[in-house]
Amino acid sequence: MSIGDAEIKTQERVIRFFKDPEILGYQYIGNLSDHQNKNIKEDRLRQYLRLKGYSDKLVDAAVMKLQQEAGNLSRGVYDANKIVYSRLKYGIPVSESPEKPPVTVELIDEVHPLNNDFAIAEEVTVVEQQEKRPDLVIYLNGIAVAVIELKRSSISVSEGIRQNLTNQKDSFIQGFFTTMQFCMAGNESEGLRYGTLLTGEKFYMEWKDDGFKEHEEERDPVDVRISETCVGIENKLLQQIYAMFDKERFIDLIMNFVVFDKGIKKVCRYNQYFGIKRTEMRLKNLRTELHNPNRDQEKPMGGILWHTQGSGKTLTMVWLAKWILTHWEELNPRVLIVTDRDELDEQIEKTFTGVDENIVRTKSGKDLIDRLNVYDDSLICSLVHKFGRRGGEATENDYDKYIEDLKASLPADFEAKGNIVVFVDECHRTQSGKLHTAMKTIMPNAIFVGFTGTPLLKKDKKISIEVFGTYIHAYKYNEGVADGVVLDLRYEYRDVPQDLSSQDRVDQWFEVKTRGLSSRAKAKLKEKWGTMQKVYSSRSRLEKVAWDIIQDFNMKPRLMDGNGNAILVADGIPTACKYYEIFQQMGFKKCAIISSYTPNKGELRTDTVSAEDDTETFLKYETYLRMLGLDPADLPNAGSVQAKVEEFEKEAKRKFVEEPANMKLLIVVDKLLTGFDAPPCTYLYIDKRMQDHGLFQAICRVNRLDDDTKDFGYIVDYKQLFGQLQTAMKDYTSGAFEGYDPEDVKGLVKDRHDAAVSYFEEVYDAVEELCEGVEEPRAEIQYIHYFCGVSGQSEESDEIYARLREKLYRLVSSLVRAFAEAKPYLADDISSGKLNDYDKKVTFYIELKKTIGTASGDFLDLKAYEPDMRKMIDNYITAADAEKIGDFDDLTLLDFVAKQGETLTGDGDTGHKEGAAEAIENNIRRKVIEKVTVNPRYYAKMSEILDKLIEERKQGVLDYAQMLEEYIKLAKNVDCPEDNEKYPESIRKSKALMAIYDNTGEDEKLAVKIYKAVKKQALSGFRDNQVVVRRIKKALFEILGDDSEVERIYKIIEKQEEF
Repeated sequence: MSIGDAEIKTQERVIRFFKDPEILGYQYIGNLSDHQNKNIKEDRLRQYLRLKGYSDKLVDAAVMKLQQEAGNLSRGVYDANKIVYSRLKYGIPVSESPEKPPVTVELIDEVHPLNNDFAIAEEVTVVEQQEKRPDLVIYLNGIAVAVIELKRSSISVSEGIRQNLTNQKDSFIQGFFTTMQFCMAGNESEGLRYGTLLTGEKFYMEWKDDGFKEHEEERDPVDVRISETCVGIENKLLQQIYAMFDKERFIDLIMNFVVFDKGIKKVCRYNQYFGIKRTEMRLKNLRTELHNPNRDQEKPMGGILWHTQGSGKTLTMVWLAKWILTHWEELNPRVLIVTDRDELDEQIEKTFTGVDENIVRTKSGKDLIDRLNVYDDSLICSLVHKFGRRGGEATENDYDKYIEDLKASLPADFEAKGNIVVFVDECHRTQSGKLHTAMKTIMPNAIFVGFTGTPLLKKDKKISIEVFGTYIHAYKYNEGVADGVVLDLRYEYRDVPQDLSSQDRVDQWFEVKTRGLSSRAKAKLKEKWGTMQKVYSSRSRLEKVAWDIIQDFNMKPRLMDGNGNAILVADGIPTACKYYEIFQQMGFKKCAIISSYTPNKGELRTDTVSAEDDTETFLKYETYLRMLGLDPADLPNAGSVQAKVEEFEKEAKRKFVEEPANMKLLIVVDKLLTGFDAPPCTYLYIDKRMQDHGLFQAICRVNRLDDDTKDFGYIVDYKQLFGQLQTAMKDYTSGAFEGYDPEDVKGLVKDRHDAAVSYFEEVYDAVEELCEGVEEPRAEIQYIHYFCGVSGQSEESDEIYARLREKLYRLVSSLVRAFAEAKPYLADDISSGKLNDYDKKVTFYIELKKTIGTASGDFLDLKAYEPDMRKMIDNYITAADAEKIGDFDDLTLLDFVAKQGETLTGDGDTGHKEGAAEAIENNIRRKVIEKVTVNPRYYAKMSEILDKLIEERKQGVLDYAQMLEEYIKLAKNVDCPEDNEKYPESIRKSKALMAIYDNTGEDEKLAVKIYKAVKKQALSGFRDNQVVVRRIKKALFEILGDDSEVERIYKIIEKQEEF
């Protein structure tokens, strides 16, 4: 292999690898670039089903049904794919005739994986809305189940991922993906990345070998064989292909590790796969041992699965429960999940329900005992109820009462029915041992699997292992960060000064708080700082912390733009209420308290015991009622208040997750610090003494992946939880984490100062490296040609340049965010001259992004900057104003052409004029491509005119003034076809009518007839209503009399906004 080999060389190596009978042994179908391909190869599927012994009639019926379901996109590609997957997993019930009972035709042989037909094809041409050609397609029994886009080693694998995502759009070849289980991209330097249908780029994962090295005897034999083979494969891409496409594992992945979760299709990460495979092996061994009359009764029957917070632990439970319930079917299997937090109980129920698994939530200990005593429910969830409280972590007293409740409910003849596997969630808790003992008494033959997202404490490790058994599998936090499963955490201790009585002290602190901000941003904030002296001289510490947090919302990326939000942890409910009142008084309204408290007028004291207690009781009561929109003077009854609190909390949590700009801050005490996933949550402010498990789980609230603007999670500590850290010794494994073995929490949090500077330098270098290839003299035209190419280039070249531009846009956005965070620290670390140089270079790249976006047409219909970028640029970029390209926020295509025309016909040099001409051409081309599916004939004609103009410009046929005239004329026709005089008056009144006219041979009468027929049938939302679609097609057939014409015209009709 040579460095930077052409993509075709990589493809040839991969094909040989798949074909090699000594390695993967897939059949090679061939290069299919000259064929029009579908996602079901009917001949191969029929051949496979006949070999399985199905009659021709059953084969015909099964193939026809699968083709119909795979081709039905009326409810979208997700639903079509979900239906196809259920056929792959469970088979297709069909019958030879109406009189005969249905037979389930199985499309995949899971029991004998090697009996399936594995094949690969390359350059698979697919023609739908557009013609595309995926590099490699994997067929399983004739059904396309995986697609791989390959890139040369010098081109990022991200380019291949984005190619996959583009192909899945409805304007490309979306229909081809209705059978797809894996979407992949790879090159020989980075290896393979995999996702599934509609997986976002950020969620594509890399397959790795299992990093857990304990209990090697419990490894699945297939996994052992694959690991040993991979050791001998040096090429990273081929190694990862082997690891995923080994025939036995590939069938296992498809059949047992795919899930449709509340509208999102997901496949397992490697840690989930190996964790489940290890658990399967442990359970098989334990099941055998359970029936051994001589077994050691004291030996723990289970084990512990430690997968760090945010790594998909609940889905691991789902896949494991599914495996138990399907593979132990003859043994009456049952799964009981026990948890001790409302949020976890709710999360587990939502997840199982979201993946179409019926799970029963028990209401009490008696309810659980009653359900265990009969065979009715195979999947049960039980909550260790909080007695007298809502939410929060269960106390030892709660566990005691829960166990008492269970024992008191036991009938004399009780015997838990079936083979039960108990999942104990958050098994690290000390109380879990007591619960385990009680449960073991009730279910002596149950197997117990403990799940935890945090390490076991040193003092609890021995006991936990004695109770549950040894670790089955472990996946630590630093592994999750390395894999991109969770975000890195940045820690900062913040000392809020208590004495700022003088104006000098206020000004001094203002300068510290606003290090790195531009002078105009400082001036803006100074206006709000007028109250600072009053605040800091006369008010409480809580007000100072609240003000500090509000300033973050004015200055920090994601907080100031509404993309992200935060959680504040208070040390008690009274404190939480005080914080809420302070935020309201300071005008920070979009916040809420989520706690275990429910206002109850019965708590209000009639006689004063303690003035402080009395004040706090009234404070909580009145604050909560005001937050709920109730008048405390009305003394509402407890029942209505309880319902109101639950409704309020539900809506507050929804907004926090779905509308971060409308719920900026949640103030909590103990709720939501576990089992609450909120991807927008970026900052955690801690004003409470916390340690070990509680702290570990709390800080992981901000580690979830979100959009591209979230690079890290931030921890702001107002309690100095890690003690006095020396500058040179930033060790976050002691202090609040002293209960853990240092190795178990290594790398969990990083110092914000060091990490911010390091990350900025890394992104800055990446942008510089991206632009290294720009030719001298590196003027605007050279940058435009480097990132946009030249007008009239091939579609393939267009796509290559588009990927390059995407990388530029993404890196520059990351650079601005990184600079905004690092600048206050850089101001301390480097000279003002060096900082100014960085300022200028960041400003240059911002302008370059804008220039390239404008010249290519990428930004014409978008804002020139994302709103968050604007705010950050205003706040943090202080370099002298660079030459502006212009504000293109709301320009139409015609406005844009006119603006560039000033350069085109002005006194500038030829380079600038050529750049302006190419920018105009690129923008017109972009608009034509966008609109071509709405009116194919019209915009194909516009494209021809544009091509002719480009050629004339290159040959010097027209001068720049004439060119501008032609550009304006073409832009008018592209942007406003209704003004084109070629249309008869009867046609020009409707864009839909114009599209029909253009695509039916410009036959005025025929177009009007079709238009009226469609108008009569096309109800609102008809595209998702198959009955209406059939009516429209029937009406079209009565006019056109040709099925292919009906389909062609219908595709145009469904793109019209008017219908």
